[in-house]
Parts: sequence; C-alpha cells; structure tokens
Amino acid sequence: MSENNKPSLESTLKSTDTEEFIDIYFYRPIGYRWALLFQKLGVTPNAITIASIFIGIGAGICFYFDQLWITVLGIFLLVWANSFDSADGQLARMTKNFSPLGRALDGFAGDLWFGAIYIGICLRLEPVFGGYIWLLAIIAGYFHSKQAAMADYYRNIHLLFLKGKGGSELDNSVELTEKYNSISVKDNWFEKTYLFLYRAYTKGQESWTPAFQKMFKTLKEVHGETAPEQFRKDFRAKSLPLMKWTNILSFNTRAIALFISVLIKQPWIYFVFELTILNIILIHMIMSHEKICREFTADIKNGKY
Repeated sequence: MSENNKPSLESTLKSTDTEEFIDIYFYRPIGYRWALLFQKLGVTPNAITIASIFIGIGAGICFYFDQLWITVLGIFLLVWANSFDSADGQLARMTKNFSPLGRALDGFAGDLWFGAIYIGICLRLEPVFGGYIWLLAIIAGYFHSKQAAMADYYRNIHLLFLKGKGGSELDNSVELTEKYNSISVKDNWFEKTYLFLYRAYTKGQESWTPAFQKMFKTLKEVHGETAPEQFRKDFRAKSLPLMKWTNILSFNTRAIALFISVLIKQPWIYFVFELTILNIILIHMIMSHEKICREFTADIKNGKY
C-alpha cells in the first residue's frame, strides 16, 4: 500500500460529532497505526478484537493485586486493550470488512474486560468487605451495562440523522425479529443465537426510549425512509450537546475513575462512582433526549417538517 493510497486517519473515524477528545488525540491515532500494521499483515478486525479480550482480562487479573507495579501494568494492559478496540473498528472501516459477528465481538470484548476487572477487585476486597462487595459489584455491573447500551444507542441515533443509514449501526427489534424468524437453527445456529441475544439487547434500548420510538415512527409515516434535510440538520443541532454525555458513559471517564481508585488502593470507589455519578448522567441523558424527541414529534405533526 503506497503512501498515496493510504487512508487518512479522519476516514477511519465514525464522526467528529461522536468522538471524544481523548479518543481523537490518543486512542484513534494509536489505533490507526495498529490498523495500518494489521492491514499489511492481513490480520482481520475480529482477530484484533479477540486479542483485546485476552489483554483486557489480563488487566483484570492485575487489579487483584495491590502492588503498585502490578497495578500500573494493569492500567497499561487496559489502555492497550482499548487501543486494539479502536483499531478493530478503524481497520473495518478502512477495509469495509463489517459483519454481525464483529459487532457482537466488539461489545462482548468490553464486557469481558470489565467482568474480569470486577472479579479481580471483588476477590481482592472480599477479606475486608465480605460478600457485600460482590453485591455492590453486581449492582454496579448491571447499571454499567445500561449506561454503555444507552450511550451506544444515542450515538447511533445521532449518526443515523448525520450520515444516513449507511453511517449508523442503529437497529430495531421488528427487523431483527423478521431476520431471526427467517433463519433456521439447522442452517445457521450461530447467527440465530446471536440475533436472539442482540434482539433482546435492542428491545432493552427501545424500552428506555419511548419518545424517540414515537418520533421515529411518526417521521416514517410522514416522510418514509428518508428524513427531510432540514429535520436532519435540526435534530443534529439538538442531539450534538448530548454526545458529551454518551462519551462520559463509555470508556474513558470510567477508566480514569478506575485507574485513580486502584492507584490509591481503594478500588471500591470505582463501583460507587458508577452507581452515583454515572447513573445521574444516564438519567439526565435519557430525560434530555426524550424531551427533544417529544418536541420534534409535535413539530412533525404540526407540519413543520
């Protein structure tokens, strides 16, 4: 691949609207270099994701120990895993190598990282807190999953109206159900299992966004599959300020909180941070987005769009 044909860093980003400062200036440049290297070596995005799983689990193991150098090693491994998580998506966009398996693996990787981290922290703190630390971790983990799911959903809604269907991974449970019913277990058991789980995940996102579901349905009834350009511009303007909250609920902010808590040898603080600060942001984000959608639904019905 010549320098002239080499894709630019900007071409490997989803959108500057949805990219966080730390990602743009740290993880994406590193991921871009990894992606270029892996493209030369013929490594697939899914292989990178699988590698990130092992590295992230290694980080979780490190956080079981309270020695400073092992803690620093764990931080390094988690940063490395996240740079691979960036690289797999960037490589997929460079090579147009997208797949349902890749999307599933990408989400599953982060779950495994933090699953290992939660277990490592709980085993470390159990002698002090007893079984209560496991209860705290389970509750924090539940809300962690909701925070990440809704951040992902709102980003994809934003990308849908910014870049169109081709630039977004927004799905709906109705279409997923139709696809699920069209596949037999005998012919493709893996995809059917994936669709069963992914449909449940999508239904969960939809259940938390009734005003958006109503707005989207009304928009389709009036304009079909193509939203008016003015609507797209206006929706982007209202949605854009919320992207900072989706980013906070993703990786970087929670990772910083995790790193601080393990460095000061009080890792339980991370669970409390998830249950308090991040849940407050989640509630604010949902309420703000639903309010915007109710306003747009009224405008569509009144003929503004």
